[in-house]
Amino acid sequence: MEVLFQHPQFPLFFITSSFHRSFAALQSAGTRPCTHRWQNSSCSAVRGDGIGTDNVFDERSERGNENGSFLGALNDSSSASFGTLAAEITPETTDFFVSDAEGDPDCPSEGFSSIEQALNVLRRGEFVIVVDDESGIEGNLIMAASLTNPTAMAFMVKHGSGIVSVGMRAVDLERLQLPLMSPEKEDDSSAPSFTITVDAKAGTSTGVSASDRAKTVLALSSPNSTPQDFRKPGHVFPLKYRNGGVLRRASHTEASVDLVMLAGLQPISVLSAVVDPDDGSIASLPDLRKLALECSIPIVLISDLIRYRRKREKLVERTAVSHLPSKWGMFQAICYRSKLDGTEHVAVVKGNIGHGQDILVRVHSECLTGDIFGSARCDCGNQLALAMQLIEQDGRGVVVYLRGHEGRGIGLGHKLQAYNLQDQGHDTVEANLELGFAADAREYGIAAQILRDIGVWTMRLMTNNPAKYTGLKGYGLAVVGRVPVLTPITEENRKYLETKRTKMGHVYGSDIREPLSGFINPNVNIKDSIEGSQNIE
Repeated sequence: MEVLFQHPQFPLFFITSSFHRSFAALQSAGTRPCTHRWQNSSCSAVRGDGIGTDNVFDERSERGNENGSFLGALNDSSSASFGTLAAEITPETTDFFVSDAEGDPDCPSEGFSSIEQALNVLRRGEFVIVVDDESGIEGNLIMAASLTNPTAMAFMVKHGSGIVSVGMRAVDLERLQLPLMSPEKEDDSSAPSFTITVDAKAGTSTGVSASDRAKTVLALSSPNSTPQDFRKPGHVFPLKYRNGGVLRRASHTEASVDLVMLAGLQPISVLSAVVDPDDGSIASLPDLRKLALECSIPIVLISDLIRYRRKREKLVERTAVSHLPSKWGMFQAICYRSKLDGTEHVAVVKGNIGHGQDILVRVHSECLTGDIFGSARCDCGNQLALAMQLIEQDGRGVVVYLRGHEGRGIGLGHKLQAYNLQDQGHDTVEANLELGFAADAREYGIAAQILRDIGVWTMRLMTNNPAKYTGLKGYGLAVVGRVPVLTPITEENRKYLETKRTKMGHVYGSDIREPLSGFINPNVNIKDSIEGSQNIE
């Protein structure tokens, strides 16, 4: 097999099946092949032979006959040159990859406490501060409702907003007959789901004192309480916890209940937003750190809790396995269903994964317009086709196709609205923000679990997107190399690719020289492209 290799210090040449011998000259110049860390980040080509094992479908004789080539028609004048775009070059950094010892989901973000520390504190009946993200948008004091006492409640009222909430599962709310204040907003993930407020009847007076509210919280947390034990309305605010917790909705309510459940306590929490003692505004991160230091309270991030849970809980299940003959070759298709929301994803597997080392992997986000209808606005369809071709040629690999990622997580309808905004002059990032969404709302933890289930441990990841690597690190997986996914730049997708590179950090092989017009063409046949490449000197 032959592979195109391009480097600024060397002329254009092809790597044959004597892959390792060909790299000897490169190593002497300080450049190493695409595994582990890049010693020279300009390297842009991709594959060695002899890595895969026998195909489980044993169709070796079919390889290379019907499959498209990733080399493309190098002289195709209809394609735009794949050179550097107008903006400043984004370099490939030497720390793009890390060892499998780094990125452990159990390791807290810098400056924050670990989830294990928080769980130990909660078991002792003490407070933890939970923060939205590293910018400290909002911090909540939380503790286990079943361990609440008047002293703790007084502390919460003193440092909190005055609104004392109790996170509860739907089953407990139904048992106590506590309906939502606004049932029509139950599906709005951006807003908390408050029920009717309550006070405990037994042993309380007006219900507003720290002692009275502590008794109400304890009554709510008791499995023996009945609807008749409460007055409505009251001074304590139950909140409905969404099944799946922070893996479904990254909020303080879900985080607080998740934490007390992980601590092995009754799955009901008590929480209140921390406020500035002077003006009553939401406390800033420095104020939260000051409170934490003075009172020995750990601060944890919701994002760290998400990573912690994803590492320990199996969130997908196999539902079907089938042979998948394709225009690239024979594959195995495995359907996975998310236990969180029922979304079905698919893994397309080639060959025998074996011990799961050095597997060629593509994690591909669903793009109906690009993958199915061939939209020229993006490069998604070409990237998917190229990934299938590379895996077929390697003889072993996995494409994980993640559904629910349309428009980087905004959905198909909103993506079409974003297209209209792009036609009015917005770029792809600005359009998403204009619609009220994040620039990129995708999450790759499900993909990590699918890869683990298949048996992948170390991978060569086919991506131009550093965020995709970050989303996969940890979970017992290690990324040991990056394989660029280079497809033609056209007039229709030029601005889109430029925006992803300059605003989202995508790496597009800026070292590739201008003469390589049409560097990748997923529609060219392997045999034709290899025969053509033999004529290039």
